[in-house]
Amino acid sequence: MFSVNRVRIALVGERSEQIKAHQAIPLALEMAGEALQVKVEADWLGTERIGDGSVLADYDGIWCVPGSPYRDTDGALTAIRYAREHEVPFLGTCGGFQHTLLEYARHCLGWGEAQHAELNPEAPDPLIAPLSCALVDVAGRVKLVSGTQIAELYGVLEITEEYLCRYGLQTAFREPLMAERLQASGLDEAGEVRAIELQDHPFFLATLFQPERAALAGRLPPVVAGLVGACAVQAAHERRRVG
Repeated sequence: MFSVNRVRIALVGERSEQIKAHQAIPLALEMAGEALQVKVEADWLGTERIGDGSVLADYDGIWCVPGSPYRDTDGALTAIRYAREHEVPFLGTCGGFQHTLLEYARHCLGWGEAQHAELNPEAPDPLIAPLSCALVDVAGRVKLVSGTQIAELYGVLEITEEYLCRYGLQTAFREPLMAERLQASGLDEAGEVRAIELQDHPFFLATLFQPERAALAGRLPPVVAGLVGACAVQAAHERRRVG
């Protein structure tokens, strides 16, 4: 039986100590590693470094972090697509959530013209549009869908999490976007999508909220523990395959 004591995670996005979520991410990963008895090695990869995605081949997991607009949108989308197509454990938070929806719409549903209003303010009908009320350094309740990975990770069906975002999924696109493998797994009190996951994938989860912020208050974020655990499983499978 194979086990691992080390995993490598690519943090895709431009690192900034001014971003609260970026301060929290190393703490969250450290806490998850300690809880699971796995050493977590995380590398920050600016989006301009992603290229064709081959730089990601040596990583057990990918996290598309907050901080959009990214320096290279195509780099962020390539990283998300790589995780989806190669079944690499993936987490997207805040801007990562928005770009996960954009990648899926463009490359799985063939919506090549799908747009993000932050990147193209003149887009007539953007997939990712300004929120009716910006969520800037506020906490909000999220209702989790029973039976989903995120609900299993939290162990409850209602949570309160922090946000720092101004854009989200335009409601009109929800039904066609979620008609196949993509599932809405978390909703706010108004029924707006706040978490998604991909069915038939080992671990592919994204949230508009920033769960990593819990680490700043000394709490282990369940989705980060889920990512690290999935990475350990992925690494063990890879060791079994080559061994």
